[in-house]
Amino acid sequence: MINIRRSNERGGGNHGWLNTRHTFSFDQYYDPKFMGFRSLRVINEDVVAPGEGFPTHPHRDMEIITYVLEGALEHKDSLGTGSVIRPGDGQRMSAGRGIRHSEMNPSPTEAVHLLQIWIMPDKQDHDPSYEQKAFPEAEKRGKLRLIAGPDGKDGSVTIHQDAKLYVTLLSPGQEVNHELAKGRHAWLQVAKGTVELNGKPLEQGDGAAVSDEPKLSIKGTKDAEVLLFDLA
Repeated sequence: MINIRRSNERGGGNHGWLNTRHTFSFDQYYDPKFMGFRSLRVINEDVVAPGEGFPTHPHRDMEIITYVLEGALEHKDSLGTGSVIRPGDGQRMSAGRGIRHSEMNPSPTEAVHLLQIWIMPDKQDHDPSYEQKAFPEAEKRGKLRLIAGPDGKDGSVTIHQDAKLYVTLLSPGQEVNHELAKGRHAWLQVAKGTVELNGKPLEQGDGAAVSDEPKLSIKGTKDAEVLLFDLA
């Protein structure tokens, strides 16, 4: 079963400094039919204006992944971390029992385009922590690259949940396949371009909830960047 969440059905809006679209209920957007999928709680597509961003604020008990598509995002947190997240990076912040952080666009001229992802942890009160790694384009071109998972496999960043996040870059006609183990589910998010998922067309911003499908075929129909979550 594949249930498609179309881009134009998402919540959010343009606030001037921030143009945001919410796949699931978030902040002032509430839809009881879209409160998340399995352990996946938030996918926000954000475009942040030059010099703007999210000032220091608290979180707890959430695995937060920032995936930058264009531009750069400057991260600072109460652990003393200071980093710049760029396209191709895998980054996660485990809020655990409490962390404060900011995410700002350091460019005075260019917007930053990103996906903000929240995954519910396997339990509360983990130690807060931060991890960031670069994943070269060649590792994602025409293949599914694991960038986040529960055990750091293949050099991925580690999250406190039985969930895996893969990324692929596809040219028109390129295809990747993923097998879902029995009882597993998937969410596919099209970050850029267009693809077909088991023959169903998906465009930029579209998402799809997948259950009871043993094999997923993802085929590029235009140059595409796709995120695939394999979920318990």
